[in-house]
Amino acid sequence: MKHTVIGMDIAKHIFQLHCVDPSTGEIKRFKLKREQVLDFFAKQSPVLVAMEGCGGAHYWGRELSKLGHTVRLLPAKLVRPFVLRNKTDAGDARAIWVAAQQSDIKSITIKTEHQQSILALHRIRSQLIKMRIMQTNALRGLLMEFGETLPEGYLALRKALPVSLAALESKLPGMLLQTLREQWTRSQGLDQDIAAIELRLKHALAQSPACKAIAEIPGIGLLTATAAVATMGDPASFKNGREFAAWLGLVPRQTGTGGRIQQLGISKRGDAYLRTLLMHGARSLVNRNKQSVWITGLLARRPYSVAVAAVANKLARILWSVLATGRPYEPATLSAAV
Repeated sequence: MKHTVIGMDIAKHIFQLHCVDPSTGEIKRFKLKREQVLDFFAKQSPVLVAMEGCGGAHYWGRELSKLGHTVRLLPAKLVRPFVLRNKTDAGDARAIWVAAQQSDIKSITIKTEHQQSILALHRIRSQLIKMRIMQTNALRGLLMEFGETLPEGYLALRKALPVSLAALESKLPGMLLQTLREQWTRSQGLDQDIAAIELRLKHALAQSPACKAIAEIPGIGLLTATAAVATMGDPASFKNGREFAAWLGLVPRQTGTGGRIQQLGISKRGDAYLRTLLMHGARSLVNRNKQSVWITGLLARRPYSVAVAAVANKLARILWSVLATGRPYEPATLSAAV
């Protein structure tokens, strides 16, 4: 049995496959248990396997590529319009098969285990930061009930909180003070965990020539460099820096009819985490702008937020150029841009 394209809907236990025999046009559907998937594809001649780029897709992409198959990961949002009527596993597999035939849907690059490991560190760090924010905000709210207002920002809070707790020692019951101190200890423990993850990312950056190369670009630091290399995968999967910036959602949305096109705000498509990091880096460049004529002129004719988005777009394109060409960042050549 030979099939050109197989659409596969992956899950925890049961996988649904959809394919069409290219010689007879017969539709074939298969329902496989997780442990049967690799055996099934090992018996197939090389085919194109299409999947949604969801949890576990990169693992299956690597495993099926080892068996000689071509794997195409598709964005889940772009597969959804091809689901007809009721949403079922078989319907999803058929929608993936149909979407795989569309040449204008850009595939997701299959990530290596190392790239996924770097992104996992970033996700855990983000989660820890959210937990720390929740705990410190709870402390602010509780102490405000007793007349103590604490400043915004973790560094300012770290200086002010011990003073506030000392001032309330004579007013509050000991059981509450002890609980508040325990809450603060938990927050500081999260701070140490975050620092440990950042240290591991520093080691990863030091061992990666690609990360070190883009870390030389102004506005790109440890987090952006490691996340960008891991998220992008193979730079050759993008035609140019403009396509990479569009993939990150750093270009205007468009709407139009009757031949008239109107540009709106940035599309915010693609990876939100990397886009956020680039926006932070761009904001830093705009705020400490001293020598860039381009940024000065941009701020003179555009609002601040638009200027930040434009600088972030430029950073993404420069980042792609450094990774794709292998040439180091040259401040003299690009100083007019950044």
